[in-house]
Amino acid sequence: MFLCGWLVMVTLIPVILSVNPGVEVKITDKGIEYGRQLGIAAIQEKLKKIRIPDFSGKQRVSPIGKVQYSLTNIQIVNIGLPIAPIQLVPGSGVKLSINNAFINLRGNWRVKFLRWVKNSGSFEVGMNDLSISESLAVKSDSTGRPEVSTISCAASVGRVRIKFHGGASWLYNLFSKYIEKALKSALQKQICPLVTNAIDDMNPRLKTLNVLANVDKYAEIEYSMVSSPAISSSSIALKLKGQFYNIGQHQEPPFSAPAFSLPPENSNMLYMALSAFTANSAAFVYHKAGVLSIYITDDMIPKRSPIRLTTTTFGTFIPQISKQFPGLMMKLLMKTDKSPVVTFEPDRVTVQVTGTVTAYAIQPNDTLTPLFILNLDTSVSSKVFLSGMKLGVSLTLNKMKLSLQTSYVGQFQVQTLSNSLEFVLKWVVIPVVNVQLGKGYPLPAIRNMELENTKLQILKDYMLIGTDVKFTG
Repeated sequence: MFLCGWLVMVTLIPVILSVNPGVEVKITDKGIEYGRQLGIAAIQEKLKKIRIPDFSGKQRVSPIGKVQYSLTNIQIVNIGLPIAPIQLVPGSGVKLSINNAFINLRGNWRVKFLRWVKNSGSFEVGMNDLSISESLAVKSDSTGRPEVSTISCAASVGRVRIKFHGGASWLYNLFSKYIEKALKSALQKQICPLVTNAIDDMNPRLKTLNVLANVDKYAEIEYSMVSSPAISSSSIALKLKGQFYNIGQHQEPPFSAPAFSLPPENSNMLYMALSAFTANSAAFVYHKAGVLSIYITDDMIPKRSPIRLTTTTFGTFIPQISKQFPGLMMKLLMKTDKSPVVTFEPDRVTVQVTGTVTAYAIQPNDTLTPLFILNLDTSVSSKVFLSGMKLGVSLTLNKMKLSLQTSYVGQFQVQTLSNSLEFVLKWVVIPVVNVQLGKGYPLPAIRNMELENTKLQILKDYMLIGTDVKFTG
């Protein structure tokens, strides 16, 4: 897994259309360093797969004459990549430079000379001053998911030292320079293909990025890029669409995302800002899907409550109800008549909900008789929290305002119902909504990504998540 912790954020293709994002992400130098550590570990494991084939030959050595030799069972003992900085190329991509690396090998030797003299032993090889330079291109595949590839790779081995042990090892030392050159050539040819292979190994994991994240049976969130990554010398900033859609029906809302930018914070690996546009696109989607409505029946009212959904209870406020429909149960229908509006202010998220309340009397044959329709304007506060890789929400009622739209039982004073309907909102409707909101909405992520040391702030027009990242598996 090479640099997946942050390079996934870079590898999304620049989109031709340039619009303001709903989500902005910044990977700081701390996150880049974590990615570098993961990447070096992955390359080191890949280089362990270097295989030096057995080789043999003949060499004339004075005064012995022709010597037949073979080197077999050559294995890597140790690899070190002590200096391996990552350089962000502003406006372009990523360059990895590995310097002063080393590889130690061991194997067996055999020799035959003077027609009948045979001998064998072991040898050790130290290859030092190894350097690798790899430049990466970042783009997207046809599905809009990330893909990385190598632009160029160069590798060189500075010094090779071989030491023979046992038997006639002194004989090998007479032409060790020739063997050192052969080993150096064999090793050098394999380094870049293996490093490039390590880069290619990223792509299956990067394909797990939730560019289109399913929320529930009604909605999904799109996290595709709206412009190319902004790469500086110390951070990577990117802009994601961050928009909710009805599943299978990607209709744009009648509003657009305003411009915003992240504050200059860098104590965490990653900063993610989710704008009010993202939240409002969710409200638009759920309203359009017709799911922002709820029927309320008496069995949903807490048993301890003196307020019951009956014509008897409501008759105390509107006498004509109990006179015209004595002793009947009632049902309320609450629904939005337009999309709720979400606003972010420092340390506060507020949702304005406009809708209606329709009251029905339930006849003995279960038919519904409408009693009245009220306009309902509500303000609720939202508490936002993180749960794993999801963002959860919990609502509390701030205030509500009622007005009469239609009455089927004659005129009455609407405010007499305020306490009863406020009770229904607080103890029935909002708890039901909070169960759904508490399930959470997925953040942009790739497989096996976890958040640590997370901080969440509510700022003007967006919320900011500062977090460190860990990959498991």
